[in-house]
Amino acid sequence: MKIEHIAIWVRDLEKMRIFYEKYFDGKSNEKYRNEKKSFESYFISFDSGARLELMQMPNIPDSKNNIYEQFIGLIHFAISVGNTQTVDSLTEKLNNDGYEIVGQPRWTGDGYYESVILDPEKNRIEITN
Repeated sequence: MKIEHIAIWVRDLEKMRIFYEKYFDGKSNEKYRNEKKSFESYFISFDSGARLELMQMPNIPDSKNNIYEQFIGLIHFAISVGNTQTVDSLTEKLNNDGYEIVGQPRWTGDGYYESVILDPEKNRIEITN
């Protein structure tokens, strides 16, 4: 078995699509629209086969979770970039481009080299080797 995709409700569908294409080499499908429900989405595909579904629909409420605190439920997802040098360079690029780094690159106790960043809508992403 494998995780096929993860879905995220977003406010700015185009901004989020561009972010995942630009920084993580994602490839987007054509925008899906359901006029009846006022629903729109993109699937962003990655070389590994995993996909990220970005979804937008009016009246979806903001999360009440504090992005700087841990909480029950999905807290982050990780994207492997292949090696420690790419973790460092991508983290630096994202920082220079104004994205918030909430965890500087480091080795974890379970053997990962990772940083933690916030995407444009404050979702946590671990960038791993």
